Amino acid sequence: MARVTVEDCVLKVPNRFELVMLAAQRARNISRGEAPTVDRDNDKNPVVALREIADETIALEAVRGDLIKSLQRLPEPEPASEEVMDLLPTESNIFAGMDISPDEQATEEGPASEDDIEAAIARELGGG
Repeated sequence: MARVTVEDCVLKVPNRFELVMLAAQRARNISRGEAPTVDRDNDKNPVVALREIADETIALEAVRGDLIKSLQRLPEPEPASEEVMDLLPTESNIFAGMDISPDEQATEEGPASEDDIEAAIARELGGG
């Protein structure tokens, strides 16, 4: 196809608005690095996208799914308060004030056993 027209594509996607949205999404996908399924012939991404739609070389459902995902607005998660962050276990507050460090848990034979860890905690707490 030497030149693509909207009439060639309207046969595949009857709604012109949907055609424009799908072609724009496909052009964005190509610019992000997806490989075109037709020869580029020095055409820009929107023209390549229209040629792909006209030649039916792409799955329109996959492009439609990409389009829907790009238009969705998900609520941003609420930031955790400082009080909640203090309650979350981290390596720094689990081993803070103990003689045993995360690196010292492993011995030459392998990882430390639960008994070794419990004994180290008991020593730190004064339980002997």
